[in-house]
Amino acid sequence: MRILLICTEKLPVPCIRGGAIQTYIDGILPYLSKFHDVSVFSVTDSDLPNQHVLNGVSYQRFPTGDSDAYYQAAAKFVAEEKFDLVILYNRPKYLPSIAAASPSSQFLLSMHNEMFHEEKIKPEVAETCLEKVRGVITVSKFIADGIADLFPDYRHKLNPVYAGVDLEQFQSRWSPEGSRRRQELLSSHGLTDRKIVVYVGRLSIKKGPHILISALPQILEQHPSTFLFIVGSKWYGHNEENKYVRQLKEQAKTYEESIYLTGFIPPANVQKYFLMGDIFVCASQWQEPLARVHYEAMATGLPMVTTMRGGNAEVVIPDMNGLLISDYENPDAFAEAINSLLSNKELAEKMGRYGRHLGDKYYGWERVASDISRIISDCCLS
Repeated sequence: MRILLICTEKLPVPCIRGGAIQTYIDGILPYLSKFHDVSVFSVTDSDLPNQHVLNGVSYQRFPTGDSDAYYQAAAKFVAEEKFDLVILYNRPKYLPSIAAASPSSQFLLSMHNEMFHEEKIKPEVAETCLEKVRGVITVSKFIADGIADLFPDYRHKLNPVYAGVDLEQFQSRWSPEGSRRRQELLSSHGLTDRKIVVYVGRLSIKKGPHILISALPQILEQHPSTFLFIVGSKWYGHNEENKYVRQLKEQAKTYEESIYLTGFIPPANVQKYFLMGDIFVCASQWQEPLARVHYEAMATGLPMVTTMRGGNAEVVIPDMNGLLISDYENPDAFAEAINSLLSNKELAEKMGRYGRHLGDKYYGWERVASDISRIISDCCLS
């Protein structure tokens, strides 16, 4: 089939600036392009040509900044090029206009956030969208259930497909090469004798890094050698600060020997922070769709501590690959969970190894692409 992926208007693909959706698309492209003629419509970037072919995938770019103009350009491109299948990412309100531009094309929707609430899309537009698409792929059962609750007549079109991780890029800390690199990284950072807790995500109040920093005194009381990496920035691709980021930095000053805020880290370099870690923590305060960092932590062999918010808990088997926190606003709950893992090295290692086992079995990009290919076959070729 001739397939077009229409990416969101925020960040480019390939994911040189980061982004969960962009990483997802990058992950599945090598596999989809083996069997289909794949094109990508994405935003312009100063480090990328406006038109090019990379690894057999054709890229067409349009400037970001005006969402309506971006999706009008996408509709024009679809109309001119005539694709068999168009997969639109995370912007259901634009699907009817794009579909109208190419009535001979079939459409799938790939949903990564709660975009079907009335403040995001008018109910009548949502129904038109769901009527038109052959199927909806969602990154978690949480997202699928949210759509089904609002529009139960379309439940049969919803297909939860868990995302994945590059299992070669994110090496296990237990593998010979991963262990060697881990020791090199710890030594180069002067952290050989420290216990490393890792947070990876945007610096946003809804992501909760302030809760984690607030838990640090109790963690240091029991485990004085603990070191906390806060990996990320306010927004992808740069280190612009806002009031919240400045507050985080001020909060961290009290523990400057035990915490480091890295700022933005290019996607290709994030893996080394996971590799240095002993524990991964996701402190989400919002109903998160299902943060991809969980897959990256599992691939690296880290036990996880995450909140029971949104879809995050769907990839955690309590006491097997991680711990779940229901009292997500309470720093004491994080301190208790982290201290329990730091105090029980055997249990932490068991969780980490099982996480990598799950990654190998379920969370590689090849499996994700295979699931999507099955949906394409069931929905669009039947």
